[in-house]
Amino acid sequence: MQAPETSGSIDRVIVDAILAGRITAGTRLGEQSLATLFSVSRTMAREALIRLEARGIVQVSPRRGWFVINPSFEEAQEAFQARQAIEMGILMAVQRLGPEVVDKLRAHIIRERAAIASDDLEARSFLLGDFHVCLVEALGNRVLADILRDLTARTVLISALYQSVHDATASCNEHEAITDALADGDLKRAADLMVSHIGNVEAGLTRAKDDDPLTNLRQALKLSPRRE
Repeated sequence: MQAPETSGSIDRVIVDAILAGRITAGTRLGEQSLATLFSVSRTMAREALIRLEARGIVQVSPRRGWFVINPSFEEAQEAFQARQAIEMGILMAVQRLGPEVVDKLRAHIIRERAAIASDDLEARSFLLGDFHVCLVEALGNRVLADILRDLTARTVLISALYQSVHDATASCNEHEAITDALADGDLKRAADLMVSHIGNVEAGLTRAKDDDPLTNLRQALKLSPRRE
């Protein structure tokens, strides 16, 4: 991959890596490391991180540096709710749907199925999340596409953290059902299916059973939980 020449390109590469599952929650993103990897100045790397912070993708810790966000379970639920509102809203607001939109989505689903069949985890993660961005881009709203890309990146982090059990094949099948509804011109059904689909992924999240931060060490030392 050719190194990006602008800090804006760094933003996109980092978000795409999150969508593909190559960067996980809590990953440290050093300014100097990014500057070296992308052949840019440290100032440009910092500018990219500041923008990602404003977009809710990374956070800075004093004297420790920049880290990919580590969302709480409640923040996870809010991110999925935001996606439902945006995606349902844009589908309900569509005035005209050209055949090129459906063609683009069907081509995307073919790539999803190929990634699932070949057990390509990175491509599968990226494509399943990118379907939603692809849909909004195809409908011509680039502003919402950018917002949705960031929200989707956050939900990919969330799904890894909280072990979403929603099956990849099921997600792909739901994408196809949404596309079929769009092909039939039934935008309301497409919107309803989209809300249901995102809800299914959210429902697959599992909250940690034990909020005790000492659980791992306690188990290693074979100690019983402390009673108050």
